[in-house]
Amino acid sequence: MRPWRSVDGQFLYLPAGQDVWDQLRSRLQLGQQLTGTVVWVPNPRATGIGVDVDLPIGGFVDVFQLPHDTTRWPVVGTQMAFYVWWMDDRPQIRLLPADPHYRREDFDEWVLHEDTLAAAAYRAHHGTG
Repeated sequence: MRPWRSVDGQFLYLPAGQDVWDQLRSRLQLGQQLTGTVVWVPNPRATGIGVDVDLPIGGFVDVFQLPHDTTRWPVVGTQMAFYVWWMDDRPQIRLLPADPHYRREDFDEWVLHEDTLAAAAYRAHHGTG
């Protein structure tokens, strides 16, 4: 069953259980590329976007990774590539758009100075920094 579902006209996130997430997370890597479809854009500038990555756990791109100009955000139905940006105990894959057009305007500079495992993995995979 898909984790992003429309129920009574509202989009809900209903991921598989923690055991499924723990198994899936052990097979994913930071920086890994996934293909997904944007399924949820609730309120530009407020939260981010929900992405169906054809797994029992959904993806999410945080508003912080998206352009300040919301007209550059991908719209519902956009199918595109994403990088796995972050995973923790919560059953959700944090994603980064692979297409720079859909990233924050200062991403290239920002990622060089960001001190996180996700940014380090991105720099390692893309030969930057």
